[in-house]
Amino acid sequence: MGGVSGVLDPARLAGRLAAVPLGALARWRRGKPMHPRGALFEAVLERHGSPSPWGVPWLDESAVEPATARLSRGAGLPAALPDLLGLAVCVPGRSGSVHLLLSSSGRGRLSRLLPVPRRDSGCVYSSIMAYRSDAGSLRIAAFPEASGVPSDPESLARDVARRTLRFTLVAACGTRPWQPFGRLSLTEPEQPLDADVRFDAVLNPPPGLVPDGPMARFRAPAYATARAARKGPAGLSPP
Repeated sequence: MGGVSGVLDPARLAGRLAAVPLGALARWRRGKPMHPRGALFEAVLERHGSPSPWGVPWLDESAVEPATARLSRGAGLPAALPDLLGLAVCVPGRSGSVHLLLSSSGRGRLSRLLPVPRRDSGCVYSSIMAYRSDAGSLRIAAFPEASGVPSDPESLARDVARRTLRFTLVAACGTRPWQPFGRLSLTEPEQPLDADVRFDAVLNPPPGLVPDGPMARFRAPAYATARAARKGPAGLSPP
């Protein structure tokens, strides 16, 4: 990963400091320092490529793949209050799974870089964390195709059971305009609703994309701490 060494890098140092309380939360919340409550869904990821190719096969190639998605509330606040919402996606593959961890954010050139608390699960989710690639520094986001979607896990599951929840997947280089490359469809709730499925965007990025930048260096220590707290198989719930 690029950037300053772990000793001098402020983002990595901040991540190590944050890892201490997050580790305590992880032990208390079954290894989930953030996003303790959520809902799991069967999903389908359709990739069709962008109008302008990225030179990144995972973004450029066409495929239809089964996936698992989790929508969650970051701090676990009551549903009546805004919270940092998360959309986590796991796409199994023969050479390893691909994990995406997206947080509620804006869609603008600057607001895409910032987490934004929401109550509606039908909102914009961005990786916030950048990926290094041959095309430059990329981010991935999911744009909702419907709004008025509850974020409380039980109410959310009932809503998705009645109607498929769809997101347009987009990518952007730096602050340039978003380009669509696929669609994610959440089709029906998993049972149990919030089984112990974990996600790790640092260890399982899409092929051709390398987690990079201050957010990636900040996340890495927290991910490692939560994994150690779990003492289980790989993965982590959305940070």
